[in-house]
Amino acid sequence: MSNTQTLAVYGLGAMGFGMAVSLLRAGHVVHGYDLNADAVRRFVEQGGAQGLGDPAALDAVVVCVLNAAQTEEVLFGPDGIVAGLRPGTVVLGCATVSPDIARDMAARCAATEVHYLDAPISGGMARAAQGDLAILASGPAEAFDQAAPVLEATASTVHNMGAEIGLGSAMKAVNQILAGVHIATMAEALTFGMTQGIAPDRFLDVIRQCAGTSWMLENRAPHIVAGDYTPTSSVNIWPKDLGIALDIADAASFPVPMTAAALAQFKAAAGMGLGGEDDAAVAKVYARAAGLTLPGEQT
Repeated sequence: MSNTQTLAVYGLGAMGFGMAVSLLRAGHVVHGYDLNADAVRRFVEQGGAQGLGDPAALDAVVVCVLNAAQTEEVLFGPDGIVAGLRPGTVVLGCATVSPDIARDMAARCAATEVHYLDAPISGGMARAAQGDLAILASGPAEAFDQAAPVLEATASTVHNMGAEIGLGSAMKAVNQILAGVHIATMAEALTFGMTQGIAPDRFLDVIRQCAGTSWMLENRAPHIVAGDYTPTSSVNIWPKDLGIALDIADAASFPVPMTAAALAQFKAAAGMGLGGEDDAAVAKVYARAAGLTLPGEQT
């Protein structure tokens, strides 16, 4: 197999755009697709290929869309790409979906001898642009082999979760429980500190040197301190991702009360019209309930 591949990336949002550019930087021919024409235009300006081309010429397809429904539409909808792929091509499913959905996608791909790699991603927009993602992947060895150039160009760490499709998605659900709860509890602790006279910037200076810190706290609390909620990961991601985790837990008859509490706060934030803001905006739920004024807000 040549080191240079012909690839397609579906979904040129915050994560998919960075992955697509990383693939270009590695020397691959990359077709980029998105319903947002501006995203496609920006990608072409970076050197991306124009037009669909021949699906049978593709070596791999990266699907980095919002959810399971969009993934299914890309792969198996009226204009779904799987039907046109040649046997041996690999599809990397990067959206956060349930393990059952991942297994279903894999089985439907296998019916046309297309490989499927259950490959959810973690790391955020900046790391996607640097080719520095963590990918939590599961699938047969053949899928890993065919996807190797994509994985090498887009990730600094590939966690091989094994041959069983669904384990990658299960691991992503575990990660999202921790990440979502950490963001919500960061917002709770920061605003609680404000009620006690501790300014957000002082909170961040101290906590990042204490045992209570976390990667999510150190990444998201600065957004609150700056009063800048330009989304790197939006509030709207969390009702979906934590909802998936809750559904998986329900199916396993496993209680996840912390996850449910965090989910409620993100739903409240979305209900306040904050869904398109950075997920650190969940702090506004606490602030409004307590009558607090966050940095950058008018009194």
